[in-house]
Amino acid sequence: MKNIRNFSIIAHIDHGKSTLADRLIEETGLLPKEEKEKHQQILDNLEIERERGITIKSQSVRLEYILDGQKYILNLIDTPGHVDFSYEVSRALAACEGALLVVDATQGVEAQTLTNFHLAFDSNLEIIPVINKIDLQNAEVEKVSKELQEELGFIKDDIISVSAKKGINIDLLCKKIVEKIPAPTGDVNAPLKALIFDAIYNNYKGVIVHIRVFEGSIKPQDEIIFLGNKKSFIVDEVGYLKLKYTPSEALYAGEVGYFTATIKEISDARIGDTVTLKNNPCNNALPGYKDVKQYVFSSIYPLDTTQFENLAIALEKLKLTDPALKYEKDNSQALGFGFRCGFLGMLHLEVVQERLLTEFGMEVILTSPSVKYRFKLAGIDEIIEINKPADFPDLTQIEKSYEPYIIAEIITPEEFVGNCIKLCEDSRGNQIGMDYLGAKRVMLKYEMPMSEILFDFYNKLKSISKGYASLDYEFEGYKETKLAKLEILVAKEKVDAFSMIVYEPKAAYIGRSIVEKLKDIIPRQQFAVALQAAIGAKVVARETISPYRKDVLAKCYGGDITRKRKLLEKQKEGKKRMKRFGEVEIPQDAFIKVLKAEEVE
Repeated sequence: MKNIRNFSIIAHIDHGKSTLADRLIEETGLLPKEEKEKHQQILDNLEIERERGITIKSQSVRLEYILDGQKYILNLIDTPGHVDFSYEVSRALAACEGALLVVDATQGVEAQTLTNFHLAFDSNLEIIPVINKIDLQNAEVEKVSKELQEELGFIKDDIISVSAKKGINIDLLCKKIVEKIPAPTGDVNAPLKALIFDAIYNNYKGVIVHIRVFEGSIKPQDEIIFLGNKKSFIVDEVGYLKLKYTPSEALYAGEVGYFTATIKEISDARIGDTVTLKNNPCNNALPGYKDVKQYVFSSIYPLDTTQFENLAIALEKLKLTDPALKYEKDNSQALGFGFRCGFLGMLHLEVVQERLLTEFGMEVILTSPSVKYRFKLAGIDEIIEINKPADFPDLTQIEKSYEPYIIAEIITPEEFVGNCIKLCEDSRGNQIGMDYLGAKRVMLKYEMPMSEILFDFYNKLKSISKGYASLDYEFEGYKETKLAKLEILVAKEKVDAFSMIVYEPKAAYIGRSIVEKLKDIIPRQQFAVALQAAIGAKVVARETISPYRKDVLAKCYGGDITRKRKLLEKQKEGKKRMKRFGEVEIPQDAFIKVLKAEEVE
């Protein structure tokens, strides 16, 4: 056990975490260095991860490193970098004794760097600071080193400067991992106690559970039990996580590996749960386990309504690899049958949409993302929760309404502070802190409604700060607020797909922007079409699509004015009748354009 090192790599998004993992895999001889160009983002298995350069699922790999004639086992547990997946990061860190904190030499310390640093610090991990991308022309190694010393309290001699792309100083980093990160502890003879930090579905083996063993051992034919849901299984295979699953005789305390046990449902192996032996269980579960909560909700409909069955199959398959996705059947008069889905956040929503397209060829329409709201109704003691406009209670019954709030941390260069403050205040933010990080950078802390960051907040933040500001947030709780259900009527007919729950004082503004957009999208008819945004019976915004008009006077070359008037009156009557019986066809692209989250301001 003294020659094992379990560590994680943590960083802000796009600071070179996956590339550094590639170089460590090469340095320890698991892949030949000569073929460096062939291996990029080895631990990122999903197409979208490679395309966008982000890590979505934690991965793990066992490396063998020789130092001074001694063989060491380095278990690298890669973590996602985005705020949506912070629970997964916390569980991956719980499986380690140390962490590499990677900071981009051109960007410096950013919002998620701080959050991940605090997660690792609170888990009592040994943290090795690493400055990456030192080969770039605009790298400011000294400046970033100073930031790490002043803001996070590191000692200068502990900071290692590397280039993951060029492979500079990777050997030094491996030595530092062996020297600085403590070996795991645990009693091999105690009852089994292991932490699940990931689970993957395999078509042939069922669910493959990735674990870190803290005490005892696990081997084939053991009967294990998950303490979270009390389900038990017989172990088929255990082994190590090299680049391929490598079976072994057993896994012992301090080791990281996997096991299979004919587990059919990925939801049975929950991340953060504790695994122990059924007949000889450990005394208590490992701390920190909680159910994953969905914060963002949206309905998904197939672009082609005949594809509903295929969408159902695609979501079922997606759920096998993504246990955080929750969905149930839903239907809409305008869009037909679909599914109401729950996501961890906006990035998770985009990932699911993109995976449906790339992996299953499913083109879908998503309704406006919303959060989970709470209501206290007259005559009912308990508080009800809703996440879709169709369930919005009767206005006369509502005593109090509540919406979820977050604490947002924004790190920005000093010159963009004014822009960031204005954006936060426009988003109903309430400033609760402002700290200077070094001479030129500021950290703003705001309390704001979660619904405000769903619509384009991140893109706006990047544009007003020329890409330099970074955002991180955590869920705070529910606060009382004024909510209303905004409905869109086309020719006096409610279109349920456009309904949304909004902050009441902003309802008129949002309604106006939607009807203005619809006016440009819906084709003109033979009669005038009224577009209205309404809260209950009160119309808060209106636009009219003017009709086509046939020139009925074209055949009159002159003659009596009364004849012309008679023709115009006849046309007027016809239009009235047409308006009474006419129905407006809303084109499919209208839904896509209006429901695109980025375009609703």
